[in-house]
Amino acid sequence: MKTPAIVILAAFALVFGGCQEKKPSEDKIIATRYVPERPQAPIAMPADSQVDSTQWQGSTYYVKVLRTPIDSVMVTADNGQKYIDNRCRLIITRQDGSKFIEKTFTKNTFLSYVNEPFRSGGILAGLRFEEVANANLVLSAVIGMPDAVDDLFVPLKVKIDGQGGLGISVDDDMGLLDYEERNDEEMQ
Repeated sequence: MKTPAIVILAAFALVFGGCQEKKPSEDKIIATRYVPERPQAPIAMPADSQVDSTQWQGSTYYVKVLRTPIDSVMVTADNGQKYIDNRCRLIITRQDGSKFIEKTFTKNTFLSYVNEPFRSGGILAGLRFEEVANANLVLSAVIGMPDAVDDLFVPLKVKIDGQGGLGISVDDDMGLLDYEERNDEEMQ
């Protein structure tokens, strides 16, 4: 009969041993603290070049656009991240290789067509040939917020006439995304 007594004593030891007050752990609790992300080195869009050919004024024209970062021109996003702005060089040549027009565009070229947030915080994201319309070569340009250029941008049209005259306008057909209107909608 020793066996049941041992079992009963073991059960009491487990029950009463489990009810003992536990001593506070002497393990140290390590709390992590929030460290905000630091901005990276300035971010630049890659250099890019495009060449398109089109029939215009009874001849073939070649429209070349070269986009390059301007290391000396930067904007800073709300989070402190710096972005390098771009310049786009447009070279239009005739079929015989002679130059019709050569012009360099920067964000400053378009300042009077964009509102304040894009003037101070936007970059020239690109310029590209679109079409021939009403005897003009039509290109599109984009001034956008560098950290959200796909969402926050101002689309512009650049028209070049047969004498090399230049006209710039906001491209209403693309649905201008106004930075201030978008912020108002997000607040509601």
